[in-house]
Amino acid sequence: MSTSTLQTLAVEIPAPALPDFPLNQWYVAALGWELKDKPVGRPLLNKPVVLFRKANGEVAALEDRCCHRALPLSNGTLEESGIRCGYHGLLFDERGQCVEIPGQDKIPSKAQVPAYHVREQDQIVWIWFGSETQSEPACEPPTYPVHSNGKYLFDGSVYHYNAPYQLIHDNLMDLSHLGYVHLRTIGGNASIHMNARMSVESEDNVVRVVRHMPDSVPPPTYTAAYPFKGTVDRWQEIEFHVSHLRIWTGAVDAGTDDLDDPDRGGFHMRGFHGVTPETETTSHYFWTIATNPESDPEAIKAKVIEQTVLTFDEDKEIIEAQYRNMCRFGVRPMIDIHVDVGANRARRIIEQLRQSTS
Repeated sequence: MSTSTLQTLAVEIPAPALPDFPLNQWYVAALGWELKDKPVGRPLLNKPVVLFRKANGEVAALEDRCCHRALPLSNGTLEESGIRCGYHGLLFDERGQCVEIPGQDKIPSKAQVPAYHVREQDQIVWIWFGSETQSEPACEPPTYPVHSNGKYLFDGSVYHYNAPYQLIHDNLMDLSHLGYVHLRTIGGNASIHMNARMSVESEDNVVRVVRHMPDSVPPPTYTAAYPFKGTVDRWQEIEFHVSHLRIWTGAVDAGTDDLDDPDRGGFHMRGFHGVTPETETTSHYFWTIATNPESDPEAIKAKVIEQTVLTFDEDKEIIEAQYRNMCRFGVRPMIDIHVDVGANRARRIIEQLRQSTS
């Protein structure tokens, strides 16, 4: 074969396309209490998925498409043996295998739909998205012991965002915005937030940002939930993982505790933030917030949840407006400032993983 022929082939055979998102990862698919007596249809990483709880309480996930006439299986119903299509009644088990066709004894061998590896851990439902060469999970899904820690009460919910998932990462990795966006809830003095003592560390695919704000005026959420005596020493500890973030914030009365002590007292808010891309331009945001009431536990939990919802509503408004403006102006340069260090490291990790799973 001549050199010119080889050169022609090289041009005609395109390089494999990069995946839109990092693969060979567990992503959050649902919060456990979402899966009850009905299937839940949810696009994840550009894949239509139906999630459901089996009769034995375990979770399952299939491609959300009946192989007969393409109705979403999420339009169907749950039964003892699996999920039944709402069009012609084909019944599929958790493996995606058709186990019954009404009025027909013989089931074609091709009567099946793709199944996903899915696990429920600490009331969080995880789904594995693997590459072509690693379809089987390479590890167990993450654990989140806060949900089983008797010290905390928690609740949570799900947001749908009309914005790319990394804009949510950026927002969560940089809490300096609290003094401007969240004045009604968890904000505080904007200058103190922008000048907080900050450290950023990264190891493997994890980024950790720690911010301390001593002698601060406690924000509305804090004073509504805890009997502070005056000014407080606040902390924000943010831990980025590819599929989720863990954020521990809180405060103690000024000068009463060491902010580096992992067992420090005071008021705590421990947030779980599962950020899963739906498409390149839309996202699912699964969140829980846990707190440690000193008294009247259910009332304090309800207040913290209420304030958290107000906070996340504000974030959603900002992020979606930001993305609409990015679309309006097209690709334009954006500058970085000192508070962007953690978010930029997270973005580099995402890109490196995306490149490595091509």
